[in-house]
Amino acid sequence: MLYRRCTLALFAATALVPTLALAGSTKLTPLPSAMPSAEGVVIPSALSPELMQVPAAQGFMPLENPTAILKYYGFGGDGPIVPAANSVQGKDNTVEATKTEPDKNTYLVLEGQKGPDASYNYGSHFLFQGHEGAPNGEDGKPQGMLTRVNLDADIAHRVTLMADETTDSMAIPLIDGSTWDPFAQRLLLTSEEGTKGGVWQATVDFPSKVEGLTGIIGNASYEGIQLDSNGTVWLVEDEDDKLGEVAKHAKQPNSFIYRFTPVDKADLAKGGKLEALQIMDSSGKPITFHDGQADADIKSQGMKDLHTYGKALKTKWVVVHDTGKDGTSPFDANKIAKENGATPLKRPENGLFRPGSNFTEFVFSETGDTNADTEAGEEYGGFGGVLKLTQATPAAAEGEITLVYRGKKAYSGFDNLAFWSADEVMVVEDAGDKLHGQRNALDSGYIVDLTADYSKEGTEPARFLAEGRDSLATLDAGLNALKDTGFQNEGDNEITGIHVSDGNVTADGLLGAKVPSPFDNGWRVFYTQQHGENTTWEVLKKASVLKTANQ
Repeated sequence: MLYRRCTLALFAATALVPTLALAGSTKLTPLPSAMPSAEGVVIPSALSPELMQVPAAQGFMPLENPTAILKYYGFGGDGPIVPAANSVQGKDNTVEATKTEPDKNTYLVLEGQKGPDASYNYGSHFLFQGHEGAPNGEDGKPQGMLTRVNLDADIAHRVTLMADETTDSMAIPLIDGSTWDPFAQRLLLTSEEGTKGGVWQATVDFPSKVEGLTGIIGNASYEGIQLDSNGTVWLVEDEDDKLGEVAKHAKQPNSFIYRFTPVDKADLAKGGKLEALQIMDSSGKPITFHDGQADADIKSQGMKDLHTYGKALKTKWVVVHDTGKDGTSPFDANKIAKENGATPLKRPENGLFRPGSNFTEFVFSETGDTNADTEAGEEYGGFGGVLKLTQATPAAAEGEITLVYRGKKAYSGFDNLAFWSADEVMVVEDAGDKLHGQRNALDSGYIVDLTADYSKEGTEPARFLAEGRDSLATLDAGLNALKDTGFQNEGDNEITGIHVSDGNVTADGLLGAKVPSPFDNGWRVFYTQQHGENTTWEVLKKASVLKTANQ
């Protein structure tokens, strides 16, 4: 019962943080600094003192219905959870199980759900995940999976493997993003595997039926995925590209913002129209990709304008693919977006509609170059940032885009988002171990205020989470340091899957449809400490938890 002992220890350690009086359920005391990146040292995470966290699921929890290759929530079946003494990584030997890396969390309240145990009551509160990592199957290709954390269940029934194959008997791909489509009554899953990536839809009944939509929405490195009130699917792409020849530590912008308008919002498989966002620079010229001119794109006027406070740049949508005209064969959405003049960005990863905006404001993150030596610097978006697209309606053909926050060395690698209130969005970092070492700081989670003026010197987002590094991530960092071993797991923890939701499965439950009230009226908060132990946490308001525990 290793996982039970760890759960109790983590709960107790978190509960020792001093409690402060709350000025309201959304008011948090900022943390002063990130955790240092110290080699060979296990570092605990810290939360704003009003908060605590308890594990919703831990990587070493066994799946209630395992397969030969998929045995645990966060670990494959291709090796031990912890390397044995004197073990050696080799071509045919994995010293440690491949981490499955549970990614974006989607919380749903559902009645009458079933599972592998026909006699068990699985409750009504569930957390779904696709997994960004995977062990290789018998064919040597990654074997992905869709899991459901049964939040009301005991340990034996805590994590259910919902599916490991699609309806055409293909292995589920590596999954990064997920959301709930209340119109089609499907989970939508994204894979950022480039020309092998795309969008899949999955039923929530057990076993889940997973179907690919690559002939409808195309192949691309899709990650963030959300729906507006019209049933239009908004997609954020995270596609890497070439380093510059002169700017050797900066990458050419190569990712797009898309929207897919279905013919029938209740059945995405019937087709529709995919568009990509085009942005005009301050002279009115479209900001576009130039093949073979990475350095010019990295330091283009458009990139500078886009990352300058106070500038409002005009936008419009350009068509990438229309199934009514172009058919339903798979297509390369990134390639066509470039050809049709859409605007490439610095690795945007996730986006959400601002609550209370009637889906007219779409806020998204840019990860940037995750390298302190980037020649793009802050001025050209080398450290990413947070941007806001505003349109008269979600279906409008034109709009404008503005910079909310421009990243810098100490605040960089922005990834997942979740709205905390109408004006505050939680933004978490995935800076990567290189940047961790360069700035001697691990990842953090911030509250970015959309009403703040971050152009003012000294005005910065408020840190609510200073992530540490757990014991297995520390071990993996040491194994990664051994040159040429072929070791496959990441040596750091990453904050991912930040999620605030009341689990409503109707259109009223769309993220952005109403203003969140964390910890009240059924609203819950989750995130995953990816890599290492692969723990998915539920964040709780400390005062209410301690009161309940003492009753």
